[in-house]
Amino acid sequence: MSMAEIDSVRALLTGRPRPVGWTQRRARMEEVCAADGIPPGITFTPAEIAGIPAEWSAAPGSDASRVLLFLHGGGYCSGSIVSHRTMAGGVGKAAGIRTLALGFRLAPENPFPAALDDARAAFEALLAQGFAPQDIAVGGDSAGGGLSLALMVSLRDAGRPLPGCAWLASPWVDLAMTGATMETKDAVDPLIHRGYLEELAGAYCGGADRADPLVSPLHADLRGLPPVLVQVGSAETLLDDAVRIAGRLGAADVPVRLEVWPHMIHAWMLWSARLTDGRRALASAGAFLRGRGV
Repeated sequence: MSMAEIDSVRALLTGRPRPVGWTQRRARMEEVCAADGIPPGITFTPAEIAGIPAEWSAAPGSDASRVLLFLHGGGYCSGSIVSHRTMAGGVGKAAGIRTLALGFRLAPENPFPAALDDARAAFEALLAQGFAPQDIAVGGDSAGGGLSLALMVSLRDAGRPLPGCAWLASPWVDLAMTGATMETKDAVDPLIHRGYLEELAGAYCGGADRADPLVSPLHADLRGLPPVLVQVGSAETLLDDAVRIAGRLGAADVPVRLEVWPHMIHAWMLWSARLTDGRRALASAGAFLRGRGV
């Protein structure tokens, strides 16, 4: 990988001051995350599931019997179907399956457990449509990674069927921010810093305890979950979130694979059009999803 590639993404992210206010932040996230346009060779179709806005994406030859329920990042307060098309469509294409990106409700207007309720409703609706549990994968980046884990824990505790596997990209699983890399990687992470996460966590949690396992799955009982792929960049303040959740999944006898990508930043697959390692990471995730974690 050429360092010029990741430097171009860093320049995109830091070229202007951080916006203020939720409306401006949401607009800015769509702007920078979708800066490279819609991936070629993928069809995007607006949809609705369980009354929630969604979008199907599929490349030619995709297996229509299998689906990735994609939950976008953005700290539960930003991010959208539009901002994450590159990631959702790209990983589906790599896996040879369809992707359903979910426009779940955002905080602070809709704090916990709104996003989890929407994810649960969408998963149950896919089952009702005839998808076999093992033919549904769940996954997402950042908060979407944490939400994917919370969804699986919630389903398991309710005695419901579980998805076939899960993909967690740069997952945010500890809303108390206790990982050491919150400090040790702060100088090299262009996106995610403690103060920013504190604001997001406060908006999402409302009156909920940040140690609640459905808020911070790092604290959950993880036994009985399906295979999980965790991908993270070495230049992330959330590196410890990924490393610790992979360790706890392994300790709970869950099949898990951890990939740490040198020099990569938070959710770098969003810019796979300009990042060789973004394309490689999506290819790796696609192979994992195609094989159902085997």
